[in-house]
Amino acid sequence: QVQLVESGGGSVQAGGSLRLSCAASGITIRSYCMTWFRQAPGKEREGVAYIGSDGSTSYTDSVKGRFTISKDNAKNTLYLQMNSLKPEDTAVYYCAARHISYCRFYVDMNFWGKGTLVTISS
Repeated sequence: QVQLVESGGGSVQAGGSLRLSCAASGITIRSYCMTWFRQAPGKEREGVAYIGSDGSTSYTDSVKGRFTISKDNAKNTLYLQMNSLKPEDTAVYYCAARHISYCRFYVDMNFWGKGTLVTISS
């Protein structure tokens, strides 16, 4: 059974930092396109960052220069380091996995976590 379990969410003031983790079991993330998504209240879910099996990364424009996606294949864990947080970063953050060699922002991921809430106050 595949499980993706996010952690690290919380409430911080604007300008602060958080590090999200996504612990995977049942899959080996080194072989997957791993993506962080977020969904803010009243908004559609959006892709935030992805990292491919080759380590290539990409970010949505609004987080470039502030967020860093990474993974530890040995720990089978995905991370999202979030710095210079803004109130508009407030959302539930999800990690997701798709077993595909070409990584990009896909809507139809194979597996999803249940999410972790990030709240940024001004």
